[in-house]
Amino acid sequence: MPLVASSSSREWPVLCMAGPICRAPERLHVETITYGLFSMRLYKGKIGAIAEEIIATLTKEGDIEVDSPPEARLDIEAVLKEYLRLERSIIDEAKNRMEIQGLGYSHLSQVKNQVAKEHGYPGAEETLPYLLDQLLNILFYSNNVGEIFSGDSDLRRKIAAILRKQMEVDTELDREVRSKIRNLQEGTTTFDVEYAKVMKQIKQRKGLT
Repeated sequence: MPLVASSSSREWPVLCMAGPICRAPERLHVETITYGLFSMRLYKGKIGAIAEEIIATLTKEGDIEVDSPPEARLDIEAVLKEYLRLERSIIDEAKNRMEIQGLGYSHLSQVKNQVAKEHGYPGAEETLPYLLDQLLNILFYSNNVGEIFSGDSDLRRKIAAILRKQMEVDTELDREVRSKIRNLQEGTTTFDVEYAKVMKQIKQRKGLT
């Protein structure tokens, strides 16, 4: 699929283990990457699998040494869960603005990006580099990771491959699914279950399965 990549220096707020936002000790270099008509979407139900695969892959390939794999996985899960909490708050604020301004559902993506930009958080195209920065940060500062043997670029490449595999979503299909379940609250188990159900139905109807 076509790849468009641009690099920029961006100082993201870092998602802390305890919940509040803290600042990274130095400016992080990130890449903004867009894959054709695909975007990134994190499901609550996939957090455990993503965390397990990241720790297992990096440990097996000698990139890191962990003192306690279960605790290291919980560190990764905490970052991903905090990202979902942040995304939920942005969506809620976007919907409130849309209601006040009398905007239809088709404006949600645009308003979400505007809210995210105002608060200094990533837009839709920056989800992957943002998560990579957060995950690398927790690996370097976690008490459950004893040693890190690989450089940032190698860690970033391997974690990115895992995130893409677990999170990549066809943008057009995603838009169609969301239009059919817009009465449900995003970020809830009900939303995730219904999203997967409707996505499957649409793919079957279009002959994509």
